[in-house]
Amino acid sequence: MAAEEVDKPPSLPPYPEMILAALEALNEKNGSNKTSISKHIESKYGELPAAHTTLLAHHLNKMKDTGELVFWKNNYMKADPNAPPRRGRGRPPKPKVPLPLGSLLAPARPRGRPPKDPNASPTPKSVKPKVAATGSGKPRGRPRKMARPTGGMSGTTATTTVVMASGTGRPRGRPPKVKPGSVTEVSVQI
Repeated sequence: MAAEEVDKPPSLPPYPEMILAALEALNEKNGSNKTSISKHIESKYGELPAAHTTLLAHHLNKMKDTGELVFWKNNYMKADPNAPPRRGRGRPPKPKVPLPLGSLLAPARPRGRPPKDPNASPTPKSVKPKVAATGSGKPRGRPRKMARPTGGMSGTTATTTVVMASGTGRPRGRPPKVKPGSVTEVSVQI
């Protein structure tokens, strides 16, 4: 703020006055853009500070935020007190319902997961807590795979179960290729 007052020559009026005067002089129906406002100020006042474009942009944004100017389709125009406010892009915010008198606001919950209690007793990871039954008597989730019988087409009736280290009943990786000598042909006579 002090830097802009040092850089300004003493004959220049404040930037908000120059901007409003430029908008009145240009008198365009849909407002004036930043370039035309800057050119008008340069032509009228001649010698301007080195940071003129920065100062102009700062004051235009400040006047837009306070409501003195309306920014619409890349143009600045004076705010009409009777005109309804123009809606920007996106969904409009929901109207806030006022709270009844005497009600207290609860403190806002912080973002994220709450921290763990340092005083809580550590639970072993191997023991899972019991989950309440669903009422049907069946456990939740997908049922476990049953072990496949082994023996193949040899005709044995006894089945043995093979449980691998991973617990799925099937070894990891691609199964070994069947050799042509181990397969026996069966001939059927009709």
